[in-house]
Amino acid sequence: MAEEICFFTKDALIIKPPKKSPALLRMIVIVFAMVCGVYICSTCLKQTNTETTRKLLNIEVIERPCHEYDTDRSQIPYLHYPKPKTFSRAECSCNPVRLFAVLSAQRSGSGWFETLLNSHINITSNGEIFSVKERRENASSILRTLDMVYNLDLITSASKNHCSAAVGFKWMLNQGLIQYHKEIVEYFNNKGVSVIFLFRRNLLRRLVSVLANSYDRYARLLNGTHKSHVHSTEEASTLAKYKPEINTTLLITDLKRMDASTKEALEYFNSTRSIFLYYEDLIKDHTKLEDVIEFLRLPQMNLTSRQVKIHSGPLQEHIKNWDDVNKTLKGTAYESFLRSDY
Repeated sequence: MAEEICFFTKDALIIKPPKKSPALLRMIVIVFAMVCGVYICSTCLKQTNTETTRKLLNIEVIERPCHEYDTDRSQIPYLHYPKPKTFSRAECSCNPVRLFAVLSAQRSGSGWFETLLNSHINITSNGEIFSVKERRENASSILRTLDMVYNLDLITSASKNHCSAAVGFKWMLNQGLIQYHKEIVEYFNNKGVSVIFLFRRNLLRRLVSVLANSYDRYARLLNGTHKSHVHSTEEASTLAKYKPEINTTLLITDLKRMDASTKEALEYFNSTRSIFLYYEDLIKDHTKLEDVIEFLRLPQMNLTSRQVKIHSGPLQEHIKNWDDVNKTLKGTAYESFLRSDY
């Protein structure tokens, strides 16, 4: 009986594994979750810090100002860093640009002088931009045009743009310059624009050139083409064949008017940073060109021009009524103009 009971007990015995504590399982799950949370958070923080650093670095590069720590402090108002809308200055964005304007009068050698300037690798002189009437309709249109030029957004055949170190143009006295002189002087002084005055000492020669050029606008002596400037002695000789007849009744008055306009310009623009030049001096003394380059604070270079002078030699060879002109100017303040030869 005892054996049967024992047998039954053995058959009926089911062996179960011991139960684990629920508290221990919960603790394991919590620890695992904490470890995962810490890992995920640290990874996100690293990514956030990296992106923030990149943004800060990018902002620093974009906003980095251009400085010339070794530049004479007095020159800082004349150094500009244009940001043109029409192109990117790329690696030259931190190359400073100086602004200038050549103030002159028609037939005073400004075209020849400008070709000399443009032969310098660092200079862009954009020509007679205010010959376009729309650009000088009023003070506002003039200032808008100046902004375009000095921001390098006015593209001309002379434009070097990217790495130009000096940018300007030539401006004739009768192209709104005198009429709006107050606004222009204020603009020049605020922007640090340097002024180069270029005039002709011999006003009689200038008058001959004006009359001859005016005649050729209609006569078109060079194969039906009008040219204000030429690049060969043959072309110069052809244009020089025309000898204007000067109105001697108005001659003294015309010379006085020319002289007065020069003095007026000098008076109006005397507060600007400027240099004064005579065309005749540039012809005879090439060191004057070095003075101009020094004035613009640029490296010295040999400046060249392909232009050929049209009316060279004695004036009596270029005036039809020379005897009358000679008689009119004898004994006046303008008598010396009769003898000038270059």
